[in-house]
Amino acid sequence: MNKIFTTGLIGLALLCGLTSLHAQQEAPKTNQVYRATPTKINDLVHTKLDVSFDYAKRYLYGKAWLTLTPHFYPTDTLTLDAKGMDIKSVALVGAKANTPLKYTYDNEQLFVQLNKKYTRNEKYTIYIAYTAKPDELKVKGSAAITDAKGLYFINPDGAIKDKPIEIWTQGETEASSAWFPTIDKPNQKTTAEIAMTVQSKYTTLSNGKLVSQKANANGTRTDVWKMDQPHSPYLFMMAVGPFQVYKDTWKGKEVSYYLEPKYAPYAKQIFGKTPEMMTFYSNILGIDYPWVKYAQVVARDYVSGAMENTSATLHGEHVQKTPRELIDANEQGTIAHELFHQWFGDYVTAESWSNLTMNESFATFGEVVWHGHDEGKDAEDESRYGKLTSYLSSTKNGESPVLARFYYNDKEDMFDNVSYAKGSIILYALKNLLGDDAFYKGLNLYLRTNAYKNGEPHQLRLALEEVSGRDLLPYFNQWYYAGGHPILDVRYDYKNGNAVIDVKQTQSPDVQTFTLPLKVDLYVGGQKISKEITINSREQSFSFPVSAKPDLIDLDADKILVGQIKDNKTFDNYIFQYSYAPSYANRLKAIEQAVINNKEQAAQQLLLKALDDKNATLRAAALKGFNLKDDQIKAMAGEKIVALAKNDKNSNVRSTAIARLAMSGDKAYIPVFQNGLKEQSYKVIGTALQAMNMVEPTALGPIVAGLDQDTKDHVPSQLAQIYASLGDDSFHQFYLNIANTGNINALAGVVMAYSNYLVKNKNPKITQQGAQAIVNGMNRTKLAQYYGKQFVQVFTTAEQTKIKEAENASGDAKDNLLMQAAYFKAAAAELNK
Repeated sequence: MNKIFTTGLIGLALLCGLTSLHAQQEAPKTNQVYRATPTKINDLVHTKLDVSFDYAKRYLYGKAWLTLTPHFYPTDTLTLDAKGMDIKSVALVGAKANTPLKYTYDNEQLFVQLNKKYTRNEKYTIYIAYTAKPDELKVKGSAAITDAKGLYFINPDGAIKDKPIEIWTQGETEASSAWFPTIDKPNQKTTAEIAMTVQSKYTTLSNGKLVSQKANANGTRTDVWKMDQPHSPYLFMMAVGPFQVYKDTWKGKEVSYYLEPKYAPYAKQIFGKTPEMMTFYSNILGIDYPWVKYAQVVARDYVSGAMENTSATLHGEHVQKTPRELIDANEQGTIAHELFHQWFGDYVTAESWSNLTMNESFATFGEVVWHGHDEGKDAEDESRYGKLTSYLSSTKNGESPVLARFYYNDKEDMFDNVSYAKGSIILYALKNLLGDDAFYKGLNLYLRTNAYKNGEPHQLRLALEEVSGRDLLPYFNQWYYAGGHPILDVRYDYKNGNAVIDVKQTQSPDVQTFTLPLKVDLYVGGQKISKEITINSREQSFSFPVSAKPDLIDLDADKILVGQIKDNKTFDNYIFQYSYAPSYANRLKAIEQAVINNKEQAAQQLLLKALDDKNATLRAAALKGFNLKDDQIKAMAGEKIVALAKNDKNSNVRSTAIARLAMSGDKAYIPVFQNGLKEQSYKVIGTALQAMNMVEPTALGPIVAGLDQDTKDHVPSQLAQIYASLGDDSFHQFYLNIANTGNINALAGVVMAYSNYLVKNKNPKITQQGAQAIVNGMNRTKLAQYYGKQFVQVFTTAEQTKIKEAENASGDAKDNLLMQAAYFKAAAAELNK
């Protein structure tokens, strides 16, 4: 799964010689409960479903035939997960007739008394007739998966114009049991057959292969999808809607893309690299893509980022883009992430949510190495560094949860920066430690040994040990079964002909002391001297004889440390490393230091050089160091920044350049902004609008009026800011439309500007309507879960602002201001419930 909100990601360090050989996570000091891998009493063997849909009631009418066998011990009972269903009948399937069985049901689980005690050599089949009522379930989601009702009816009555009528499912973590009875645990595996009866005008998708389609007399059609390879219940999926299908191929297997008709012409531009990804992953893993087909479908109002259902990934609508939208961003990382799951997560599945790292860390790792294959080493390093930075930003004092986490409050808590980002970079560092050949051969062995079964980190460790011949238990103990990361306080010196490195591990005392084998590069007299050190105590010193004072000491030269380094490099060191130790991370840190020291001439020279960096992210970072209000800096860099604003091949760089020019306040740059308004890139147009708003706001009226509706639809946050500065009543419908119908991302992009608009506006009716619309919109999209408390304060501040304005007003104006204050107060109270 790829989450809605990009989580943090990670960093990492190598390890080789720990002596504390603990093989299990110790109990935390909190009251969290140990989460045992679910005990297997019965094993699913085959699942057959026959379903139809009631759009008006939002019900699924289902029949299920579940074939099972006792896992080891004889049993005469069966417990199934079945959430919020009406159970019509339960029977044992016989050769001639079904035999009704006794059962009890508590709205969560179905407890069945079998007709006899079965042994592990016997199979039996249970028939269940049921109605699933997902919209009547009382369930909660998480930050990663915002809802958990399993089955979703989108616009079922067609009431929302231009929104497709769809049905789709979301099984992870344990929500498949909201639409069919099953043993809803990741350590179950079952083959499957799903028959879906739908209106003939709709297209269906499910796992495996479409084996038959039958037209019915009542205007419906029954599609049967068959999955001959076993997979876990949470990976079952259905999608129904007016999708248009683009068919591709890979080694004779169908590769297909299901999109809304509007986006179907761009299917190849959106998903077209999928077959190349399949080849790349198949080659590095030594196992060809294992399923009969690979489909990707895009759904409206999806509750997460994307989901790796076996052979049929479901994406949120953000992945659908027109060619204009693709100028600014694509979703290649998400597409790669979900595809890598087809091996790590689907082919071999984490045996429990405690071991989610075996799914999500690998899929995130897959993103990183794909970027390297597709765009080169610099792109790979950028992806990896971004994940490290994101992970670190979500931590404090080196503290973070354990990766293989057997103690947690809720399984949804596992979907965090540790399972995704930190785990991915731990894998990357392990690749660095073992070498690519041994690492990928180890992954191949792990996959082959556990194919169609379940895995945990120890099985990965054993496979890598068998291939490499190395004892990796210390590594896994440090990174998988203990938490946190190192924070290294490093001091460099040159004494008596020696380069000296003093290191302190300054992470919280509650965090382990790490063993960190790292590479150090010393740059002395035009030569690079490479050394290897092992940091394994809280304070250490390393000394190397050198012929002269080093121009640079580059600790962790491979940039694989899962952690932080705080050192005493001089700015001259940073200037040197930008040119002579030019890893992505080294160049970025040098640019960041130059931005901090941007008043120095040497810093300006480095930033000027960085404007030609091969990496677009670094060019954009360098732009932020130029203060064009300084005439000397403008003379030096102004023309170059104008050129980037007009001609850089990357729209983010062009946009950033326009923003820097605008901050100068110089109207001489208005032609550059006007040029930006003529671009195809929405990002550049949006920034150009903001630039005009800063430099020549009086010219915005005709400019905004001249924008086509498509452009306006793609720059709502910029328009929201412009309208907020004006406060005119006529702009209110713009905000209302987004608050009433926009998704969580659309609302998040305008809601702060909307509140500013309401503060600027003088009409109490608009205040009342707008404040309530913000509250309703935030609750509807669940944005209130993340920013509700912040907006309580926003509304409270707005209330106080209106009261203060009222002190200097009289008559109707004063009454209106006090009325507005009361509406803001009421909105704050409602949001604070």
